[in-house]
Amino acid sequence: MTKELKQEFTLRITQANKTQLVTILYEMALLYVKEAKEALDRENREECRAAVRKIRGCMDELTASLHLEYELAQNLLQLYLFIDKELAQTTLHFWKENLEHVEFIIKKLHASYQQIEGQDTSGPVMGNTQSVYAGLTYGRNQLTENISDPAANRGFCV
Repeated sequence: MTKELKQEFTLRITQANKTQLVTILYEMALLYVKEAKEALDRENREECRAAVRKIRGCMDELTASLHLEYELAQNLLQLYLFIDKELAQTTLHFWKENLEHVEFIIKKLHASYQQIEGQDTSGPVMGNTQSVYAGLTYGRNQLTENISDPAANRGFCV
């Protein structure tokens, strides 16, 4: 993941509600799946293992956030366990098909959560964050980001 993508994800996370956080985790997992597949194409097993570890990190966060008293959460848990099994197989055998299974499932879940995002009217999970405004300025078509009142909002509250 590039430095710019990390900054973009960080900004999105600070402004996200609960549903958007899940969507962001799916997007990050998909990005790492892409990195793992590219590493397999280059036959670089260490990079593949590193990307799979990152996918597992995303999936661990998603698994930890489940409320298992609901039936839907139990179904998601089964999908997450299947994904974990496929990732373990990828680490052992370096089969690209396992990553394709993982990618297919995560894409479906991501699309579902994107549809739900519009229904979640709750505010951002993190409080006391700086507001960032992005827009075109007088520069040559450059997108600039401005932080409003940087001294007033220090630190994050969850």
